[in-house]
Amino acid sequence: MIARRALLALAALAPTAADAQQPRPRFYAKGTKQRAVRFAGSDGATLAGTLLLPIWSELEKVPGVVLVSGSGPTDRDGNNTLVPDRIDLLKQIAELLAEAGIASLRYDKRGIGASTSKPNGSVAELERFFSWDNFVADVAAAHGELVKHDEIKAYATALLGHSEGGLLVLAAAPTIAKNPPHGMVLVAAPGRKLSDILRAQIGRGAPNLLAPTDRAIAAIEATGHVPADLPRELGALFPPYAGPFLQQLLAFDPAQALLASRLPCLVLQGAADRQVVPMEDVQPLIDALGKRDAPGEAVVIPAASHNLKVAQWPTDAGFAGPIALAAAAKLTSWMKQLLGA
Repeated sequence: MIARRALLALAALAPTAADAQQPRPRFYAKGTKQRAVRFAGSDGATLAGTLLLPIWSELEKVPGVVLVSGSGPTDRDGNNTLVPDRIDLLKQIAELLAEAGIASLRYDKRGIGASTSKPNGSVAELERFFSWDNFVADVAAAHGELVKHDEIKAYATALLGHSEGGLLVLAAAPTIAKNPPHGMVLVAAPGRKLSDILRAQIGRGAPNLLAPTDRAIAAIEATGHVPADLPRELGALFPPYAGPFLQQLLAFDPAQALLASRLPCLVLQGAADRQVVPMEDVQPLIDALGKRDAPGEAVVIPAASHNLKVAQWPTDAGFAGPIALAAAAKLTSWMKQLLGA
């Protein structure tokens, strides 16, 4: 068992790209170029995104990464309409990667931003539109879009998911058969099942809602439908149309999915995360990394929040500001070694 401490590294050597790549020549000019993209997602949805490229991609092909946002109404940049602060986590990650010579594709999830809006029809239509399988297939579709662009090295790509996006990455990676990704990064992704995490979060913040939370979880697991008589405070956690999605998400075991994967993996976690709590929620992923034959590393960044921003005080949620320097440095160095940038 790996110690539950502040900083953990499970691989003495970082992974290298499938085909050895020469480092980027130092004389290339800095800068980026941006391209708006639209591509087919799952089940008829159209997804809108941003492809951010290093400027030297005009001269030679570059590696690429798909960035997948977290839960709720979170857009391609990592901003959530329920949070007043600008978070910009995925936008900042895209800019960091571009500076390091790596392109990225980030996209609005179905029902969000410029992607296909949620249907105005029946609950059954909404349940189908927001199904777990559709979200997973959308990640694979985004990767397919990434490798279509002439500037991208189709043999040097990766997936990066934040929070719930990390679970989608774990589920989608093994489904990509053509030009599969070479590695993945799980940022603030939970290692325990969602049912355990929800109960812990409610217990910390609103213990009076534990009983109806348990009832909702039991009903969703059994029937795939959200009970109609839940307290209003649980509406954001259990939308009426999210039953089938939540049923599959509740059954998904991230640690087992990681254990079954052969992809090099970086687990990047903030020590001040108040949603996915170190080390309780993250330790199963670290344990899975240690049991695999594939390269893997887990790093916990001191004072970093769920969004990898510096938490200024104990109760600071850490939404705004730049990515913590240690997190930015680890992410870029790991990605450069993985993809040969």
